Formats: sequence, structure tokens, C-alpha cells
Amino acid sequence: MELTRRTAGVERLPAVLAIESAAVVSRAERRASVRDWLLSAAPKPREAADEWRDYGIAVLACGGTLSAVRVSADLVFAAAGVEGPAAKAGTEQITAVDVFLSDWFDGGAVVMDISARLYYFLVPPLTGRRWDPQGHPHPDAEILGRDSYLGVPVVDHTEPMGRAYWAVEMDSPGDLCWPDEVASLLHRGQAALGGPLAGRPQSPTPDTQGEPRAS
Repeated sequence: MELTRRTAGVERLPAVLAIESAAVVSRAERRASVRDWLLSAAPKPREAADEWRDYGIAVLACGGTLSAVRVSADLVFAAAGVEGPAAKAGTEQITAVDVFLSDWFDGGAVVMDISARLYYFLVPPLTGRRWDPQGHPHPDAEILGRDSYLGVPVVDHTEPMGRAYWAVEMDSPGDLCWPDEVASLLHRGQAALGGPLAGRPQSPTPDTQGEPRAS
């Protein structure tokens, strides 16, 4: 009676194969659920689904289902202890930051705009109201709330290539970053850079203020 199956020269028990198969299905199902949840934040979900299919990036509205904190890559790199300017970073450095962010956050989801060298930490929709009542403490970060739009890559694009990708993949629908963890990350980066950075990051390509514009 055959107890094992050979795959690429490696013997595997049928039970192990079943577990691996279930894991693949589970990931596909989770991503499908995350996809549907993210589409609920799109002004026009059907058009957003078409954008993911055709361009790999869909426009979502902030302030309702989710908001985002936009942060310069230089600050995130400093927090992660990755040396060198982010503008010249290669895949190895960017991947090292991804690993740091995955360890830093208790869940959550992070998008990196590779071309603009900006990170977007997806947070609960009312984060902007509670961020800092006495004034913005992070001049190098900006909350994207109501009347802001964010370009988000298709859910399975988790490698640092193309225009934007998931630096930290959303593991389940609504799995957003804790605002306190984002704030702690910003403080860590500022401390590594010797104090608050001057100015705010320029408005990047994937998100816009006001009505969404066609690509």
C-alpha cells in the first residue's frame, strides 16, 4: 500500500499534502474576503475591480471604511534601521523593511508606493480625529481621511515590484494597523534621524485629494 507520494524528489505523507492543499485554499479564501472588503471602500466597486484586473491598482476612498497614514520611506527606513537613502534602495533593503514592519505590527496592513518612495499604513477611519488634538506631531506624516483617495494594489501583489505592493499583507478583512503602533514607529524613525523632519512628503501618484481622477 502506498503511504507516501513523491513531489520533486521529496517524499510526503498524504496527510501533509492535505494540510498544504488546505493552506493554499485558505490563503486564497482569505484574499478573496480581503478583496471584497477593500472593494467596499471604493466609490465604484465594479470599476475598482476592473482597475485591479487591468492595471493592478484600484482607487479606494478614505474616511469611511478605512483611512491611511502616509509616511516618507526615509523615515520608515530609519525606524527599521536600514541605512542609506530610500530613493536608492534596492530590493534587498526594501524587503528588510518589510520584515521589520511585519514584526512591528500586531496584524495590520501596509502599502508601499515604490515609485514615490512612500508608505501607507492603513488605519481605522476615525484615526484622524484622535491622532493629535493639540496639533500634528509628525510633520513628515499625513492622515488621509475624508475627501482623500488612495491607490491600492491587488491583494496578491506582495513583492516589491511594479508601481506599488503590499509591504504587509492584510491577513483578514478589516485587519488594520493600530494607530498607537504607527505613532510609535514614527517616533522611532524621528529619533533615529535626530529629530522631526522638515516639511511633509509630496502628494504621491497613487492617492489624490478631492474627486478621483482617471488614469
